[in-house]
Amino acid sequence: MGEAYIVAATRTAGGRKGGKLSGWHPADLAGQVLNNLLDRSGADPALVEDVIMGCVMQVGEQATNVARGAILASRMPESVPGTSVDRQCGSSQQALQFAAQAVMSGTMDVVIAAGVESMSRVPMGLSVALPAQNGFGNPMSPAQQKRYPNIQFSQFMGAEMMAEKYGLTKDQLDEFGYNSHQRAIAATQGGAFNDEICAITVKDAEGNESLHTVDEGIRFDAKLDAIKGVKLLRENGRLTAATSSQICDGASGVMVVSAKGLKDLGVEPIARIHNLTLVGGDPVIMLEAPIPGTKRALERAGMKIDDIDLYEVNEAFASVPVAWLQEIGADPEKLNVNGGAIALGHPLGASGTKLMTTLLGALKAKNKRYGLQTMCEGGGLANVTIVERL
Repeated sequence: MGEAYIVAATRTAGGRKGGKLSGWHPADLAGQVLNNLLDRSGADPALVEDVIMGCVMQVGEQATNVARGAILASRMPESVPGTSVDRQCGSSQQALQFAAQAVMSGTMDVVIAAGVESMSRVPMGLSVALPAQNGFGNPMSPAQQKRYPNIQFSQFMGAEMMAEKYGLTKDQLDEFGYNSHQRAIAATQGGAFNDEICAITVKDAEGNESLHTVDEGIRFDAKLDAIKGVKLLRENGRLTAATSSQICDGASGVMVVSAKGLKDLGVEPIARIHNLTLVGGDPVIMLEAPIPGTKRALERAGMKIDDIDLYEVNEAFASVPVAWLQEIGADPEKLNVNGGAIALGHPLGASGTKLMTTLLGALKAKNKRYGLQTMCEGGGLANVTIVERL
């Protein structure tokens, strides 16, 4: 089995709903990331053998294979193919794993894994709501209803179930949400994101142009007391909007190559893919799979959690990474060191390669070796990826 190397990684700064990136068509936004990856790697665009792009709401402007649309909106030649992947919130992390598998198998040498989501222009849930409103049914089939009678799959309910199952208090979750902002503030002000962000030209209401380079969701004036006072998502619950990921527009990507690809491109690798793991779990609690997924990944890699220098666990809801820390016995000082989706936003299909870009940057900045990334996904799924910085 061959090796898979990452030679370039980039992401846009997050845009708030209706914010600075909302004027960009998602295919055009993703095209900018593809161009930036070519700039960073110096690769001949014609050598890219596939673009695998994560996207969750594949409807409207993100329909009909947004990956191909992004290629046609970039400077890549028409000869470059593309395909779109939906593994819910882990879509672009799955794109990365598919890309790694392609080069490890020897069937390809240069593949881009990417993701995009414009949650302003293609709202969350539209791919389900639009067909239902027009009489074209619901994804919940009769056989599923028989297996899960009177159950509505809900990430919001799953997040509350996680908090209850693992004995997490509202105070713990509020503190975690506050710390996400504090870490994101420190990272932004300290320049930690400067090298990873793909600057995007945006216009204000008066038509003035500027470069979007700062994550728009960070609350630079965040106060713990204010977070504690935010209304609960449900009565007698423990989570609030302040301890949940932010709706976000964004795109991200990484370039993955084989040993032959390194020679063909004439580039040095920045990381090696060390382990790829995928698990399924209970679709009702839904968000728990990163816990058994991490255990399986570490076992398969012959590693312990103490061997991992930094971890990125997506902050879909604060209960997910807090429960993960507790069950894995991980060091909270190594988790999401530059903040997470509570502060930076969660652009659904783009979050996988977004988190990987940030993880690689943090490993470099801290001169560390191993990083682990995982995220909860709709349907009770989780991807786990371990990388080694080179």
